[in-house]
Amino acid sequence: MRMVEVKNAATASSPFERVARMASGNAVVVFSVSSCCMCHVVKRLLLGLGVGPTVYELDQLDKAGSCEIQAVLEHLLAAGVATGGAGCSSTSTAPSATAVAVPAVFVGGKLLGGVEKVMSCHINGSLVPLLKQAGALWL
Repeated sequence: MRMVEVKNAATASSPFERVARMASGNAVVVFSVSSCCMCHVVKRLLLGLGVGPTVYELDQLDKAGSCEIQAVLEHLLAAGVATGGAGCSSTSTAPSATAVAVPAVFVGGKLLGGVEKVMSCHINGSLVPLLKQAGALWL
């Protein structure tokens, strides 16, 4: 797991571009909060599968940058719930009323989803092939 510290909040012209750039920096990227138990679950699952994700701990970023990133992630996760998200197949089609910003998992630069989507993909067997396709696993 690679922990990343982001120092310059103004490197992209918009928060959406900044998140897109951060998400495409590695085969698997996790936006997390260090005190969030569901973030810990997702990180442990990925590590247990042999994936070394890049992890952005939002509570360790400057407050302005963290708030912007969380707003973008909430927007993307809400849109992902409405459209079924990217990547794996899932039988769950019930959208949640509110999107929680973390954990947010990107695989191959595309939003996979939050903890529910990641766990759903793991349980139905589509997570490992998705990780292989993105180059995060070599087995």
